[in-house]
Amino acid sequence: MTSRHEHLKPFAHSASNRCFGCGAANSAGMHLEFFLADDGSVVSMPNVSAAFDGHPGYLHGGIIATLLDEAMSKAVRTQGSSSMTRQIEIDYLRPVPSGKQLRLEGRVVRTEHRKRWAEARVLNDEGRVLAEAKGLFIEVASN
Repeated sequence: MTSRHEHLKPFAHSASNRCFGCGAANSAGMHLEFFLADDGSVVSMPNVSAAFDGHPGYLHGGIIATLLDEAMSKAVRTQGSSSMTRQIEIDYLRPVPSGKQLRLEGRVVRTEHRKRWAEARVLNDEGRVLAEAKGLFIEVASN
């Protein structure tokens, strides 16, 4: 699923992070791990358990949305922005299997003041795109 020439660097989160998608401190979460690619995009290669199924053997649509949202959010975070999802548009192209190696990719495609537009996709182990999304993220002030 990764090319021989792809160099991925770990993209760390804080240990106290309770995020459902990526938080190590959330025992019920997905514990997604992200990496930074040479082109500035983020990549994750999860094998998502059947505990997150909708139809048996396939991930629930809300879980697929979470995967895509997480990939876009992490891409935004690589730019040093703490942002929240304002809008997301998802195309569910093919069923996404559970218990199989997947690849998530996310990237920022446009920045304007506090706004970040991003794109993400979920691919199977053959590189076929199963779902893709576009999203708008708004930078939030830190407390």
